[in-house]
Amino acid sequence: MKCELYEELFTGWINKELSPEESGALERHIAGCANCREELRGLQQMWDTMGHIETPEPSANMSVKFYAMLDTYKESVKEQRSLWAGIKHQVSRIWERQPRWPMAYNLAMVVILVGAGYLFFGKSKSDNQDKQLKALSSQVHELKQTMMLALLENPSASERIRGVSYTSEIKHADKQVIDALLATLNKDPNVNVRLSTLDALTHLTGYPEVREGLIKSIVEQDSPLMQLAIADVMLKLQEKRSVKSFKELLKQKDLDNGVRDKIKQTITQLI
Repeated sequence: MKCELYEELFTGWINKELSPEESGALERHIAGCANCREELRGLQQMWDTMGHIETPEPSANMSVKFYAMLDTYKESVKEQRSLWAGIKHQVSRIWERQPRWPMAYNLAMVVILVGAGYLFFGKSKSDNQDKQLKALSSQVHELKQTMMLALLENPSASERIRGVSYTSEIKHADKQVIDALLATLNKDPNVNVRLSTLDALTHLTGYPEVREGLIKSIVEQDSPLMQLAIADVMLKLQEKRSVKSFKELLKQKDLDNGVRDKIKQTITQLI
Protein backbone atom coordinates (compact mmCIF):
# COMPACT_ATOMS: atom_id res chain seq x y z
CA MET A 1 0.00 0.00 0.00
CA LYS A 2 1.10 3.59 -0.48
CA CYS A 3 3.08 5.06 2.39
CA GLU A 4 0.81 8.13 2.42
CA LEU A 5 -2.09 5.99 3.57
CA TYR A 6 -0.15 4.88 6.63
CA GLU A 7 1.22 8.31 7.45
CA GLU A 8 -2.36 9.29 8.29
CA LEU A 9 -2.20 6.81 11.18
CA PHE A 10 1.02 8.13 12.78
CA THR A 11 -0.62 10.66 15.10
CA GLY A 12 -3.29 8.20 16.21
CA TRP A 13 -0.61 5.57 16.91
CA ILE A 14 1.43 7.96 19.05
CA ASN A 15 -1.71 8.96 21.02
CA LYS A 16 -2.83 5.31 21.30
CA GLU A 17 -6.12 6.11 19.56
CA LEU A 18 -6.02 3.43 16.84
CA SER A 19 -8.13 0.30 16.82
CA PRO A 20 -6.30 -3.04 17.15
CA GLU A 21 -6.76 -3.66 13.39
CA GLU A 22 -5.32 -0.25 12.48
CA SER A 23 -2.38 -0.62 14.89
CA GLY A 24 -1.60 -4.06 13.51
CA ALA A 25 -1.73 -2.83 9.92
CA LEU A 26 0.59 0.09 10.70
CA GLU A 27 3.09 -1.97 12.69
CA ARG A 28 3.32 -4.56 9.91
CA HIS A 29 3.94 -1.80 7.37
CA ILE A 30 6.67 0.03 9.29
CA ALA A 31 8.39 -3.30 9.98
CA GLY A 32 9.09 -3.55 6.26
CA CYS A 33 9.36 0.14 5.32
CA ALA A 34 12.49 1.96 6.48
CA ASN A 35 11.26 5.39 5.36
CA CYS A 36 8.01 5.21 7.32
CA ARG A 37 9.82 3.74 10.33
CA GLU A 38 12.27 6.64 10.35
CA GLU A 39 9.54 9.23 9.87
CA LEU A 40 7.48 7.76 12.70
CA ARG A 41 10.54 7.74 14.97
CA GLY A 42 11.20 11.41 14.20
CA LEU A 43 7.58 12.31 14.83
CA GLN A 44 7.65 10.46 18.17
CA GLN A 45 10.81 12.34 19.22
CA MET A 46 9.27 15.67 18.28
CA TRP A 47 6.12 14.76 20.21
CA ASP A 48 8.18 13.84 23.30
CA THR A 49 10.16 17.08 23.04
CA MET A 50 7.00 19.16 22.85
CA GLY A 51 5.74 17.43 25.99
CA HIS A 52 8.69 18.85 27.96
CA ILE A 53 8.30 22.43 26.78
CA GLU A 54 7.35 24.68 29.67
CA THR A 55 4.11 26.58 29.34
CA PRO A 56 4.85 30.33 29.40
CA GLU A 57 3.31 32.39 32.17
CA PRO A 58 0.39 34.56 30.99
CA SER A 59 0.96 38.31 30.93
CA ALA A 60 -0.56 40.47 33.65
CA ASN A 61 -3.08 42.07 31.29
CA MET A 62 -4.20 38.83 29.64
CA SER A 63 -7.49 38.69 31.57
CA VAL A 64 -8.28 42.25 30.53
CA LYS A 65 -7.73 41.40 26.87
CA PHE A 66 -9.76 38.21 27.20
CA TYR A 67 -12.83 39.91 28.65
CA ALA A 68 -12.56 42.65 26.06
CA MET A 69 -12.61 40.01 23.33
CA LEU A 70 -15.52 38.26 25.05
CA ASP A 71 -17.56 41.48 25.15
CA THR A 72 -16.84 42.04 21.47
CA TYR A 73 -17.99 38.52 20.68
CA LYS A 74 -21.21 38.95 22.67
CA GLU A 75 -22.00 42.09 20.73
CA SER A 76 -21.42 40.33 17.43
CA VAL A 77 -23.74 37.49 18.47
CA LYS A 78 -26.54 39.94 19.27
CA GLU A 79 -26.27 41.42 15.81
CA GLN A 80 -26.71 38.03 14.15
CA ARG A 81 -29.66 36.62 16.04
CA SER A 82 -32.32 37.34 13.47
CA LEU A 83 -33.29 34.66 10.97
CA TRP A 84 -32.43 36.87 8.03
CA ALA A 85 -28.95 37.67 9.36
CA GLY A 86 -28.18 33.98 9.81
CA ILE A 87 -29.28 33.09 6.29
CA LYS A 88 -27.46 36.06 4.80
CA HIS A 89 -24.25 35.05 6.58
CA GLN A 90 -24.32 31.49 5.26
CA VAL A 91 -25.18 32.51 1.73
CA SER A 92 -22.42 35.13 1.61
CA ARG A 93 -19.81 32.51 2.55
CA ILE A 94 -20.82 30.26 -0.31
CA TRP A 95 -21.07 33.21 -2.70
CA GLU A 96 -17.44 34.11 -2.00
CA ARG A 97 -16.18 30.56 -2.36
CA GLN A 98 -18.34 29.37 -5.24
CA PRO A 99 -18.62 32.22 -7.80
CA ARG A 100 -20.72 30.33 -10.34
CA TRP A 101 -23.61 32.09 -12.02
CA PRO A 102 -26.07 29.16 -12.15
CA MET A 103 -25.62 28.43 -8.46
CA ALA A 104 -25.67 32.12 -7.58
CA TYR A 105 -28.97 32.52 -9.39
CA ASN A 106 -30.51 29.54 -7.58
CA LEU A 107 -29.28 30.79 -4.21
CA ALA A 108 -30.62 34.26 -4.86
CA MET A 109 -34.02 32.85 -5.76
CA VAL A 110 -34.12 30.67 -2.65
CA VAL A 111 -33.13 33.57 -0.38
CA ILE A 112 -35.79 35.81 -1.93
CA LEU A 113 -38.42 33.14 -1.39
CA VAL A 114 -37.30 32.59 2.21
CA GLY A 115 -37.36 36.32 2.94
CA ALA A 116 -40.75 36.78 1.34
CA GLY A 117 -42.14 33.79 3.21
CA TYR A 118 -40.77 35.09 6.49
CA LEU A 119 -42.24 38.58 6.03
CA PHE A 120 -45.55 37.25 4.85
CA PHE A 121 -45.78 34.84 7.77
CA GLY A 122 -44.95 37.58 10.25
CA LYS A 123 -47.75 39.82 8.98
CA SER A 124 -50.39 37.18 8.39
CA LYS A 125 -52.65 36.13 11.25
CA SER A 126 -55.09 34.10 9.19
CA ASP A 127 -55.93 30.40 9.26
CA ASN A 128 -53.33 29.79 6.54
CA GLN A 129 -50.42 30.04 8.99
CA ASP A 130 -49.79 26.30 8.95
CA LYS A 131 -49.47 26.29 5.17
CA GLN A 132 -47.16 29.26 5.31
CA LEU A 133 -45.00 27.59 7.95
CA LYS A 134 -44.71 24.43 5.84
CA ALA A 135 -43.76 26.50 2.81
CA LEU A 136 -41.10 28.36 4.79
CA SER A 137 -39.75 25.09 6.19
CA SER A 138 -39.51 23.69 2.67
CA GLN A 139 -37.60 26.75 1.49
CA VAL A 140 -35.13 26.54 4.37
CA HIS A 141 -34.66 22.83 3.63
CA GLU A 142 -33.91 23.65 0.00
CA LEU A 143 -31.41 26.32 1.06
CA LYS A 144 -29.56 23.88 3.34
CA GLN A 145 -29.45 21.33 0.55
CA THR A 146 -28.08 23.88 -1.90
CA MET A 147 -25.41 24.95 0.60
CA MET A 148 -24.42 21.34 1.22
CA LEU A 149 -23.99 20.60 -2.50
CA ALA A 150 -21.94 23.77 -2.96
CA LEU A 151 -19.62 23.01 -0.04
CA LEU A 152 -18.94 19.49 -1.33
CA GLU A 153 -17.21 21.10 -4.32
CA ASN A 154 -15.04 23.37 -2.17
CA PRO A 155 -11.26 22.87 -2.52
CA SER A 156 -10.86 22.93 1.28
CA ALA A 157 -11.25 19.52 2.96
CA SER A 158 -12.60 21.12 6.15
CA GLU A 159 -15.29 22.92 4.14
CA ARG A 160 -16.27 19.67 2.41
CA ILE A 161 -16.58 18.00 5.80
CA ARG A 162 -18.79 20.90 6.89
CA GLY A 163 -20.90 20.33 3.79
CA VAL A 164 -21.27 16.65 4.68
CA SER A 165 -22.41 17.65 8.18
CA TYR A 166 -25.41 19.46 6.67
CA THR A 167 -26.82 16.02 5.89
CA SER A 168 -28.03 15.73 9.48
CA GLU A 169 -30.18 18.84 8.94
CA ILE A 170 -31.79 17.58 5.73
CA LYS A 171 -35.02 15.73 6.50
CA HIS A 172 -35.51 14.18 3.09
CA ALA A 173 -32.49 13.41 0.91
CA ASP A 174 -33.31 13.46 -2.80
CA LYS A 175 -31.41 11.77 -5.62
CA GLN A 176 -29.14 14.78 -6.15
CA VAL A 177 -27.99 14.75 -2.52
CA ILE A 178 -27.48 10.98 -2.43
CA ASP A 179 -25.54 10.99 -5.70
CA ALA A 180 -23.32 13.83 -4.44
CA LEU A 181 -22.57 12.00 -1.18
CA LEU A 182 -21.77 8.73 -2.95
CA ALA A 183 -19.48 10.55 -5.39
CA THR A 184 -17.67 12.13 -2.43
CA LEU A 185 -17.40 8.74 -0.73
CA ASN A 186 -15.72 7.21 -3.78
CA LYS A 187 -13.70 10.06 -5.28
CA ASP A 188 -12.74 12.59 -2.61
CA PRO A 189 -8.92 12.70 -2.28
CA ASN A 190 -9.05 13.23 1.50
CA VAL A 191 -9.68 10.11 3.59
CA ASN A 192 -11.15 12.15 6.48
CA VAL A 193 -13.78 13.59 4.15
CA ARG A 194 -14.61 10.10 2.94
CA LEU A 195 -14.90 8.80 6.51
CA SER A 196 -17.27 11.67 7.41
CA THR A 197 -19.31 10.94 4.29
CA LEU A 198 -19.55 7.25 5.17
CA ASP A 199 -20.81 8.18 8.62
CA ALA A 200 -23.41 10.51 7.10
CA LEU A 201 -24.60 7.84 4.67
CA THR A 202 -25.10 5.32 7.48
CA HIS A 203 -27.94 7.55 8.67
CA LEU A 204 -29.57 7.37 5.23
CA THR A 205 -29.55 3.59 4.78
CA GLY A 206 -33.33 3.64 4.76
CA TYR A 207 -32.97 4.68 1.12
CA PRO A 208 -32.41 1.59 -1.11
CA GLU A 209 -30.12 3.58 -3.42
CA VAL A 210 -27.85 4.41 -0.47
CA ARG A 211 -27.43 0.74 0.44
CA GLU A 212 -26.73 -0.12 -3.20
CA GLY A 213 -24.19 2.69 -3.40
CA LEU A 214 -22.40 1.54 -0.25
CA ILE A 215 -22.13 -2.01 -1.58
CA LYS A 216 -20.68 -0.79 -4.89
CA SER A 217 -18.28 1.48 -3.01
CA ILE A 218 -16.53 -1.44 -1.29
CA VAL A 219 -14.29 -2.19 -4.28
CA GLU A 220 -13.70 1.53 -4.92
CA GLN A 221 -11.88 2.16 -1.63
CA ASP A 222 -8.07 1.99 -1.53
CA SER A 223 -7.50 3.28 2.02
CA PRO A 224 -7.18 0.64 4.79
CA LEU A 225 -9.11 2.99 7.09
CA MET A 226 -12.02 3.18 4.64
CA GLN A 227 -11.96 -0.55 3.97
CA LEU A 228 -12.13 -1.31 7.69
CA ALA A 229 -14.84 1.28 8.28
CA ILE A 230 -17.09 0.12 5.45
CA ALA A 231 -16.72 -3.47 6.65
CA ASP A 232 -18.01 -2.38 10.06
CA VAL A 233 -20.94 -0.59 8.43
CA MET A 234 -21.97 -3.61 6.36
CA LEU A 235 -21.70 -5.81 9.44
CA LYS A 236 -23.84 -3.42 11.47
CA LEU A 237 -26.46 -3.33 8.69
CA GLN A 238 -26.21 -7.11 8.25
CA GLU A 239 -26.09 -6.42 4.51
CA LYS A 240 -25.57 -9.91 3.08
CA ARG A 241 -25.48 -8.58 -0.48
CA SER A 242 -22.12 -7.01 0.32
CA VAL A 243 -20.43 -10.42 0.54
CA LYS A 244 -19.90 -10.54 -3.22
CA SER A 245 -18.15 -7.14 -3.21
CA PHE A 246 -15.97 -8.14 -0.25
CA LYS A 247 -14.91 -11.29 -2.10
CA GLU A 248 -13.92 -9.13 -5.06
CA LEU A 249 -11.88 -6.92 -2.73
CA LEU A 250 -10.05 -9.98 -1.39
CA LYS A 251 -8.74 -10.64 -4.91
CA GLN A 252 -6.56 -7.52 -4.76
CA LYS A 253 -2.95 -8.63 -4.38
CA ASP A 254 -1.81 -5.51 -2.52
CA LEU A 255 -4.61 -5.63 0.06
CA ASP A 256 -3.34 -4.96 3.59
CA ASN A 257 -3.12 -8.17 5.65
CA GLY A 258 -4.99 -6.67 8.59
CA VAL A 259 -7.78 -5.53 6.28
CA ARG A 260 -7.83 -8.96 4.61
CA ASP A 261 -8.36 -10.66 7.98
CA LYS A 262 -11.12 -8.20 8.90
CA ILE A 263 -12.95 -8.75 5.60
CA LYS A 264 -12.75 -12.54 5.92
CA GLN A 265 -14.21 -12.25 9.40
CA THR A 266 -16.97 -9.93 8.11
CA ILE A 267 -17.88 -12.36 5.31
CA THR A 268 -18.08 -15.22 7.81
CA GLN A 269 -20.42 -13.23 10.05
CA LEU A 270 -22.65 -12.17 7.15
CA ILE A 271 -23.09 -15.56 5.53
